[in-house]
Amino acid sequence: MAETALPDIAFASGPDGLSLAYRHAAGAGPLIVFLPGYMSNMAGSKAEAVLQWAVDNGRGCLLLDYSGCGKSAGRFADGTLSRWRGEVLHLIEQAGAGTAETPVLLIGSSMGGWLMLLVAGALVQAEGDEALAGMIGIAAAPDFTSWGYDEKQRAVLAGGKVLYEDNPYGPEPTPTHPGFFADAEAQLLLSDPLAIHAPVRLLHGQRDADVPWETSIRLAHALAGEDVRIALVKDGDHRLSRPQDIALLLSTLEELLTASH
Repeated sequence: MAETALPDIAFASGPDGLSLAYRHAAGAGPLIVFLPGYMSNMAGSKAEAVLQWAVDNGRGCLLLDYSGCGKSAGRFADGTLSRWRGEVLHLIEQAGAGTAETPVLLIGSSMGGWLMLLVAGALVQAEGDEALAGMIGIAAAPDFTSWGYDEKQRAVLAGGKVLYEDNPYGPEPTPTHPGFFADAEAQLLLSDPLAIHAPVRLLHGQRDADVPWETSIRLAHALAGEDVRIALVKDGDHRLSRPQDIALLLSTLEELLTASH
């Protein structure tokens, strides 16, 4: 069967006027929303595989680039979880979703898994539990500023300086900006119960060198809902973007969508 053509990249004015790049496929709900990781964008293999699956199956789907990332306007140095949460909620609303009538199913990769929880919390608070059909975390990394940096690194950031770390995925070092760090430290989630009752699936590679797989166990404990399952991939790395990993993601997505009806 030939793959259906994907929707073109479009642009919308964000909450603070910055031009945000996105791809929106119209289709049956819930609206699938993919949230990429830190310094990532909607051109990644997992995001595009989700969009292709949605289009081929007549499902609504939204991909996006946070401000300062991909094809969206803005400076990465100005990005924070709070700002990006506002942008995601803005684009969900523009797509006519995030309500009891058209709920969303959030997929968050790495940092996108932290953002997914913040977006879910905002939707549930504003629209009720019915606005959230479910969540899928891929190496979800909530609270990574609290466990991902040593005291020396934290001191650099607390002092208002940019922290640069080796980047295993590219030639340039990975920056963490002090504004992002300060905002993230105010968004920590795992120390309190999370009042999210939607079905949740957490996929995590046990060879993940960036986000310990135990983070998904902690997240499962924190979630208030009972329908929470974890799939550990023994030989999986952080990205979980091999063909078999993407097949697991898509089968998990299909299962959640089937269960939501």
